[in-house]
Amino acid sequence: MAGVGDVNGCGFAERRGAVKPSAVAGLALLLALSACAGEQTGTVLAPAAVAVPAGAPRTTGRAHTANESDHLKLVASFGGEYRAPATLHLLAEVTDRLVRASDRPDQTYAVTLLDSPVVNAFALPSGRLYVTRGLVALASDTSEIAAVLAHEIAHVTLSHATARTELELRSQLVSRVVADVLNDPVTGAQLQSQSRFALARFSREQELEADAAGVRTLAKAGYDPFGAGRFLTALNRTLELKSGGRPSETDMLATHPGTAERIGLVTRAARRTGAPGIGTDDRTAYLAAIDGVVYGDNPGDGAVRGRRFVHPGLGIAFEVPDGVSIENTRSAVLGTTGEGSRRLLFDQVEAAADQGLDAVLRATWNDTIDPGSFETRTVGGHPAATALSRGKDWTFRLAAIRVGDATFRMIMAARGATDPEAAFRRWIESLAAVSPAEAAALKPLRLQIVSAPSASAEDLARRMAVPDRALERFLVLNGLERGVPVKPGQSYKVVVE
Repeated sequence: MAGVGDVNGCGFAERRGAVKPSAVAGLALLLALSACAGEQTGTVLAPAAVAVPAGAPRTTGRAHTANESDHLKLVASFGGEYRAPATLHLLAEVTDRLVRASDRPDQTYAVTLLDSPVVNAFALPSGRLYVTRGLVALASDTSEIAAVLAHEIAHVTLSHATARTELELRSQLVSRVVADVLNDPVTGAQLQSQSRFALARFSREQELEADAAGVRTLAKAGYDPFGAGRFLTALNRTLELKSGGRPSETDMLATHPGTAERIGLVTRAARRTGAPGIGTDDRTAYLAAIDGVVYGDNPGDGAVRGRRFVHPGLGIAFEVPDGVSIENTRSAVLGTTGEGSRRLLFDQVEAAADQGLDAVLRATWNDTIDPGSFETRTVGGHPAATALSRGKDWTFRLAAIRVGDATFRMIMAARGATDPEAAFRRWIESLAAVSPAEAAALKPLRLQIVSAPSASAEDLARRMAVPDRALERFLVLNGLERGVPVKPGQSYKVVVE
């Protein structure tokens, strides 16, 4: 249980994380199980029109200089560097080719492959580029990974980070001076709200600009310019798979424009460079370079195996009810049924050794807890407290369990007034210690490149060592549509133990 942030116009991102336990806001996280980067939901009112007083000062920004300390901290926050020489060599070759075709062929770049299952890539103004192994796994050919790198290179050549920093500094200074110096806190607050809207819109415009510039560079470098649209389609399908197929609405304040909007933009940009079929995708070379790359979580950070979650570092494991798909995120283990009527959360919270577990629940839960529902009990030999909380649209069952020096929360939500107590008790009672044998046997999943024995995608999907929806995951991982046969003898990605 360890999120990812937008460093500099992170255009290809899935908001998720590795697994290191930490305290989280329960209600908000539990009801946002399918939140993904670039696809946030919500409603935002247009900002009030506020005239900037003539006395408000103006300022110029300063460019951020990324030093080695910044780099090391960033790499550490994403699980460290991932050692895959063949993959890294391919990324470096693609970058060199793109830089020669870019508007700044004199710019120096360095690529770092991050040991994170999230789908993410970003750039620093210094020319450092970062790609996660999760993104490498999702891309299906060299032109797709080149599209990602070209987008991030465009952020650097267009000086997006510097421009955004300058706008942020100016907005902060103006709102602060209006509130404090000119003694007008109301207008200052309005300006701050307005600047937030302007910054979000500015960031979205930067993403679209980087998309268009990236496609031009992609084509100029000789890669298939339609690779950008294919990758964004794969990303969109990944988000839909995580959300159970429910479409998401794009918040107008989201850092990134909606994926569907971006697919349309990059497809139009690719058409302007020429007809489909121009450029190369280098699919065979790409698949060879990523064969054996770790897929999904590192077992040391906790891993999902079917309905079971195992965390050797914490020494605990549990099983979720039938029909619940679980995901190991940075802050918690999250679960949901396909239709979203049942959801669950498991995380670790900070609690003093002498703090009562009922007090832990009260301190870490935002909604009202039924005072008569508190129950002290033993779960798997460990002290625990459970309780009931009823919201407007959801009913929650809560538990705080102390295992050694650690305190964990287990929360189950049911839509409506139905109390999920029976399923909740079975779930918390499954919490148990991980045996040394199980911990030793837990190996990371990996990508394996295999040759299709037949035209049936189902045959290859049966090899997938994934917790659920094996066929859907195989299709998304390989950029295939349902019902379209695979080509016998052609290579495809499968996930194996």
